[in-house]
Amino acid sequence: MPAGPTYRDILRHDSMPSFVAAGALQFAGPATALVVLIFLLPTAYHAAGHAGQGAIALALLGLASALPTFGGAFFSGPLADRHDRHLLLRTANLFSLVGVAGLAADLFVRPAGLIVLPFAPGFYLPTWVVLALPAWALVISSATVFRPAYNASLPRLVPTAEFGRANGLTYSLAAVTSAVGAFAVGIVLSVGPTVYALAIPFLLFLATQVALVGVRADLSAPRPRAQRKIWPDVVEGFRYLYGRRDIFEMTVAALVVNFLVAVAFVELGLYVLLWLGLGSGFWYGAMIAASTAGSAVGMVAVAHARFEHRAGRVLIGLTLAMGAAVLALALVRSVWLALPIVFVYGIFPGMIQTVFLSSVQATVPNEILGRVFSADEVGSYALVPIGQATGGALTYEVGVQGTYLFAGGAIVVLGLVMTGAFGALRGLGFTPQPRARPAESP
Repeated sequence: MPAGPTYRDILRHDSMPSFVAAGALQFAGPATALVVLIFLLPTAYHAAGHAGQGAIALALLGLASALPTFGGAFFSGPLADRHDRHLLLRTANLFSLVGVAGLAADLFVRPAGLIVLPFAPGFYLPTWVVLALPAWALVISSATVFRPAYNASLPRLVPTAEFGRANGLTYSLAAVTSAVGAFAVGIVLSVGPTVYALAIPFLLFLATQVALVGVRADLSAPRPRAQRKIWPDVVEGFRYLYGRRDIFEMTVAALVVNFLVAVAFVELGLYVLLWLGLGSGFWYGAMIAASTAGSAVGMVAVAHARFEHRAGRVLIGLTLAMGAAVLALALVRSVWLALPIVFVYGIFPGMIQTVFLSSVQATVPNEILGRVFSADEVGSYALVPIGQATGGALTYEVGVQGTYLFAGGAIVVLGLVMTGAFGALRGLGFTPQPRARPAESP
């Protein structure tokens, strides 16, 4: 069997080094900013003697970004398919920079005061948390606009045979950057003021803007669409997604998995604080770093596994393995066991992401690819804010272990359902082409 393309081959394509760097840096930025918030909220409530209410505050953090995130997901695809993708990438990243700057200003001033809310007896939000919510919403929604345009641009740069390794390279570098950034954030949180930790995501977004300057290739859809009202373009993306039963089943599975992952991992700060009994930001950063390092390993490993012909069956097996890893986290109380488990856990979503992106990029025409990615974003992530809220409420009622047992067990059940009921997904696969880029769907 002939050897596949090397990473050096991939980086020889026009603008690819800058393109890969921009994606890796931008995708890492929101993750490192979220590390700060997920650690800061539960520890603030814990210090005030209201540790259980920290779970509800984390749920509100997710809900605060729900509407702008959905808005970004709905319209980012049509924007990517009918406008200059390069300009869209730069603009979206600029808004991410503004959002992190807003978070930093809020934490620097740290306005005093409390706002009582009726979510639970005696529940309140500090004023600085209320002001942080719209800034975080801007960061996460602008990242949502960035992703479909970026993912739809890759087929303009490399041939089909290189999709797996190109995606694996970009997202594994993003995971490594996230892991290093999360670890650095944990160290800063342990030794200095919280606001200093936000310098890390700010610098990542700033470096993204610089890297995008080096992307000189034409990234836009190959056949410019006539300008018309944007809503028909939105509908067209959803119609295509629904008509492709294999991708539709993949999106439904992602919808449920992402909901359950949000249920568990929005409470990771409380998992470290209450379940593992570790109050230092260092250990929280270490857990995030281990997970993202595992994701990087998974992305690179699956890119070398030649999954293309059996992509759907690979996705089902990885879902089962991911659920088992979440269950394992619920059964250990030592950080020295939790760290390797969360590393192994991270491998599976990393693999899933590479297989999913490559399969869609290889089988969907590029002129509609942005809309398909944005439709999948809406479908895949629609329940994430609800999952975050559910995780907060569930943890408040049954504790951290109960939440992780529920999420892990439900993911395993979903994997078993996919094995028996998702016939189109089981048949998903594609044949890599060494030169021609995909122009038509199968």
